[in-house]
Amino acid sequence: MAEKFDLNEREVWDGNYAASQAMRQAKVDVMAAYPITPSTPIVENYGAYVANGYIDGEFVMVESEHAAMSACVGASAAGGRVATATSSQGFALMVEVLYQASGMRLPIVLNVVNRALASPLNVRGDHADMYLGRDAGWIQFGAFNSQEAYDLALCAFKVAENHSVRLPVMIHQDGFITSHTAQNVYPLTDEAAYNFVGDIDPVDDMLDFSRPVTYGAQTEEDWHFEHKAKQHKAIMDSVPVIEEVFAEFEKISGRKYKRVETYMMEDAEVAIVALGTTVETSRVAAMKMREQGIKAGVVAPRVFRPFPFDLIRDALENVKSVAVLDRSSPGGAMGAFYNEISAALYTTPKRPLVTNYIYGLGGRDFAVQDAIDIYNEQKANADAGYITTDIQQFSGLRGPKLGFFQTKRS
Repeated sequence: MAEKFDLNEREVWDGNYAASQAMRQAKVDVMAAYPITPSTPIVENYGAYVANGYIDGEFVMVESEHAAMSACVGASAAGGRVATATSSQGFALMVEVLYQASGMRLPIVLNVVNRALASPLNVRGDHADMYLGRDAGWIQFGAFNSQEAYDLALCAFKVAENHSVRLPVMIHQDGFITSHTAQNVYPLTDEAAYNFVGDIDPVDDMLDFSRPVTYGAQTEEDWHFEHKAKQHKAIMDSVPVIEEVFAEFEKISGRKYKRVETYMMEDAEVAIVALGTTVETSRVAAMKMREQGIKAGVVAPRVFRPFPFDLIRDALENVKSVAVLDRSSPGGAMGAFYNEISAALYTTPKRPLVTNYIYGLGGRDFAVQDAIDIYNEQKANADAGYITTDIQQFSGLRGPKLGFFQTKRS
């Protein structure tokens, strides 16, 4: 495998640079963008690659993020390999067109550098924008570090452009924590990366002046339901393709990805379920808990859409108490991630106790000690047989402890 990657060829890249290198190696035809912090370097770097002749592509600077995704829709419908990047308010402005892209079954790749949504204005990372787009009909991957931002971007093209999928894909990475933190990255060679992604093979119904077709046609009650059901089925049916692409990537890189990553879960009695960089922090905390004799583990969905309900259920079915960490303001309800994990556990015969922790909003740091505190609370739940505090809590909040939805103690 030496011709495909060399462990001595180490680069020091942040997550943005890693993602932009994947865009270059995939030979993206069109990148339409309106830069926004903290995702700006991804599109800025791609523009530099085009200007310096490193790639034969087209960088289109538009007037807004709404226009950026609109331009991506047009370029993808014409058969090009298309990608862009955004964050936060820009992502929110894109949302209308995200539904257009998925409804037209266009294989666009979108790098989302997760950042808080205003107001108040904040440029740091949380998962508010990720949750905003969770029902837009896109496949969604989650990177935990810079290496994964690179790897998953390459995998995204291969999944999106598969003719049995034909759906857009997002790759999420935590704003500033991943996007601006330099880490060791082991890239593929340019040749190996492009051979893995392959040439784009447009389907027959792409835009063509010689064979006019309609994109984005109007449907009312006569066909709209059927269209959305078919689109949902395509998302759910993408699972085998995603797993095949991950397996193929492992062969050329030595790096293995699964739809749900688990750590020390074989005999775990308490677990944290998390996304993004919090996964690595929780792993360190779990190892420290193991040193104290507490059987702690971590479950981390790698593929957020299609949501891996079955794998989540199987990973947690024998755990006594679970903490689900939501890095987004719940807005008057339980956290969005908590709701999906709870739904996955609903059919488990021995349902564990499940607590929702809201944490890290606006980039607030989540330290190893924070995770240790959560594990200790979950151990108390497991020993007591019920949730010993509020079902929903705010971890790392200054001031009085804030929690909601108290349980009845039996």
